[in-house]
Amino acid sequence: MSSEKQRTAWEKQMLVREKNRPTIHDYLPRIFEEFFELHGDRGYGDDGAILGGIARLNGVPVTIIAEVKGRNLEENKRSNFAMPHPEGYRKALRLAKQAEKFHRPIICFIDTPGAFCGVEAEERGQGEAIAKNLAEFMSLKTPVVSVVLGEGGSGGALALGVCGDLAMLENALYSVISPRGAASILWKDASREQEACEIMRITAQDLLEFGVADAIIPEPEDGAQGDLDKMSQNIKEYLVKTIAVKSKKDIDILQKERYTKFRKIGVFSEPSHEVQKAAAGNENE
Repeated sequence: MSSEKQRTAWEKQMLVREKNRPTIHDYLPRIFEEFFELHGDRGYGDDGAILGGIARLNGVPVTIIAEVKGRNLEENKRSNFAMPHPEGYRKALRLAKQAEKFHRPIICFIDTPGAFCGVEAEERGQGEAIAKNLAEFMSLKTPVVSVVLGEGGSGGALALGVCGDLAMLENALYSVISPRGAASILWKDASREQEACEIMRITAQDLLEFGVADAIIPEPEDGAQGDLDKMSQNIKEYLVKTIAVKSKKDIDILQKERYTKFRKIGVFSEPSHEVQKAAAGNENE
């Protein structure tokens, strides 16, 4: 059952950033069975910001790729505050290709403020790693479903967001840049973060309206942290239903639907010159 509270975008951002907000480590044992973690990108190393492995969803083998947020300083240090390095995205792609080979559906969990932008990440090809994921995930010959758990920030989120179906938790956010970053660029004033948050249209409801998100998974009234078991059940029900539908479709259809979904994002229409002229005339009357 959906929350009855009508929160602003800023209130939702504060909610998803709370320390007690559930993370992938909370959801894994409640949604999946027999999870087995896989490490490394086979090139540089492992990245604690991205968790990957294989598991069963109601008995169905699936591949899980998830961004990891911590609950305390030690956990956040291990996961680099959920900001992946290039090797994290390359690990994700390695596991996705493995899933494609063995015909396993892929489930991605997005929860990041953005990709790590440190010098070492740039030296190891952060932009290339993200761009390659965007290209390769688009043509994967297996179902891909993504769920935004909390924050979905910039390319760091989109690298796991190229999918056939994108669901967002009711209070989750998904944006091309963080509100603080947007305020810094637009107004040269990071203190206007709250103002930017409200005008950016980054909530689940906004993204569903734009056709970016395909579904909203309801949260308990106090947010996902209010009832973890119920929230986990809601996510599981969505995944079981969606994976069952996607798994029955031919690969060619899955790829075409995925491609069409992204080609339609951003499409808009403008009124003709005559309509604009008539509207202007009505305003002047």
